[in-house]
Amino acid sequence: MAFDLAERRYIKETGLEARIARIIEPVAIDLGYSLVRVKVTQENGCTLQIMAEDENGRFTITDCERLSKDISPVLDVEDPIDREYHLEVSSPGIDRPLVRARDFATYVGHEIKLELTDLLDGRKRFRGFIVGVDAEAVTLKLPDVPKGDDPNHRLPLSLLAEAKLVMTDALMDHARREQEAHPIDEDDEIETVEVQEMDEQDTNETDSLEETK
Repeated sequence: MAFDLAERRYIKETGLEARIARIIEPVAIDLGYSLVRVKVTQENGCTLQIMAEDENGRFTITDCERLSKDISPVLDVEDPIDREYHLEVSSPGIDRPLVRARDFATYVGHEIKLELTDLLDGRKRFRGFIVGVDAEAVTLKLPDVPKGDDPNHRLPLSLLAEAKLVMTDALMDHARREQEAHPIDEDDEIETVEVQEMDEQDTNETDSLEETK
């Protein structure tokens, strides 16, 4: 599938996270990135995690810094979080979440865990291998179906609540091939940037880098 920065995300945030996504997604697109996920956690008091990627599904330290630099002033103006928080910008990672149709197409043949918003055939949670995807649904081959039943299940993209790759040897091999096809400089191996958001009384901003593998 062709890479479209604004391609529909079927798995979306709600509440505060949805508001933040609406604020920062245009900034990411202007920089040539696609927003993958926004998540607010209680880690370190409060942490805003922003996951994004370039057209190759990668995100280097330079990309993290560019996006962090541009979204920080926008977040300061909009002020969606009413307390001090950490801003963490990172790549999707190897066992990444799958949020768009193109994500499923990229990883055909790989194992995933998937959850729906509503019951389908009496269940919400599925684990299987991606067989294919189209504009309306992803097809999974399930290993746990009764003998004689069709193992292929067609799951509507519109019902997706969460989907994530399962870490396997095949996925690691895929990641290595991607690394060889799109190498990065040694100085650009770290893919997470954390910024300490300070209150109005403290004008010193603390930047830290965390290595992710």
